[in-house]
Amino acid sequence: MNKVLVLNGVNLGRLGTREPSVYGSTSYPQLAASLVARGSALGLDVEVRQTDDEAEMIGWLHESADAGTPVVLNPAAWSHYSIALRDAVAQRTAPLIEVHISNVHTREEFRHHSVVSAVATGVIAGLGVDGYRLALEHLAHGFDAQSSEAAR
Repeated sequence: MNKVLVLNGVNLGRLGTREPSVYGSTSYPQLAASLVARGSALGLDVEVRQTDDEAEMIGWLHESADAGTPVVLNPAAWSHYSIALRDAVAQRTAPLIEVHISNVHTREEFRHHSVVSAVATGVIAGLGVDGYRLALEHLAHGFDAQSSEAAR
């Protein structure tokens, strides 16, 4: 199985109780379990992590770059101002999909810009927790394409 990290930033551990009108009612444990199950069905070994510590997140991004591991990243509030996080993402050696549960472009002005987006492979925003599943499907298809190329 191909490994994929799903990394979640600040406050995402409070999903299900934090502003359900914005982020939905799915709890963080429910989200994590559903992503591991969906990944398995796609032939992916999905590891889901969450931190409120920016340094820990940067360490995980370095780990993924060193190992060539694809990442699904919800940088949360850090996406709007953390140059350190952006610089860690820029070091990626495999695809990285930036995911936002809410449509950040319809929210407060300060949320309209992500410093991470310019160095991510792609961005999914506003599709609720389904955005994570779409990112995993995209990455799984990438592994399938690599396998097909290698077989030629």
